[in-house]
Amino acid sequence: MARPLCLLFDCDGTLVDSEPLLAAEMETSLTAAGLPFQASDYAGEFRGARFRHIVAELESRHGAVDPDRLEVLERDMRANLNRRLATDLTPITGAAEALAALSGHPMGVVSNGPINKIRTSLLATNLEPVFGDHLFSAYEAQCWKPDPCLYRHAGAMLGYAPEDCVAIDDALVGVQAALNAGMTVIHLNRFPDAEETPEGAIMITSMFQLPTVIARLEHDRQRSLSRA
Repeated sequence: MARPLCLLFDCDGTLVDSEPLLAAEMETSLTAAGLPFQASDYAGEFRGARFRHIVAELESRHGAVDPDRLEVLERDMRANLNRRLATDLTPITGAAEALAALSGHPMGVVSNGPINKIRTSLLATNLEPVFGDHLFSAYEAQCWKPDPCLYRHAGAMLGYAPEDCVAIDDALVGVQAALNAGMTVIHLNRFPDAEETPEGAIMITSMFQLPTVIARLEHDRQRSLSRA
């Protein structure tokens, strides 16, 4: 029998409800630096995007900010965010239950965020024991979603080919990255009235649905392998 599918989870918005905290910190920091930004802009336009991509887009609209000032801004923003994550963060509804039900699968976290932010988020929500050191940050791989190389890197580090991996991601940049990596993709679409699931991805609207979908994928895969 083939090994169980490898499950690769995005972090922010998929496992932990960190995006409201991140958006609030970005509103404060970016606006103070002369780059007008509202928390609602994150969900509406930039969800899942790399911070420096967001800054570059805002600079194209409002003018450049001194690079040294930006470096201090990002450092202070991330320090403030980590403090809030450690005290205020909660898991996405159904995430802990889904992970428990899927404990027979190898799992990893694949995030555009820094590794210390991933660790802080998982520790604060008691999800860290599920993943151990299977944490893959774009800052360490030097490869950011929507580039597919981050998901490919994570799968390879866990010893799995793309076709044997399932990526679970809430952000369209992550969904597209995993699709382009050649993986099966489950889009956690928590805003189905406002967001369309890309063609080729499987939509769920709650993490409680995930174990059933994974079980179906495993059944179909095992049946296909038995016929080969």
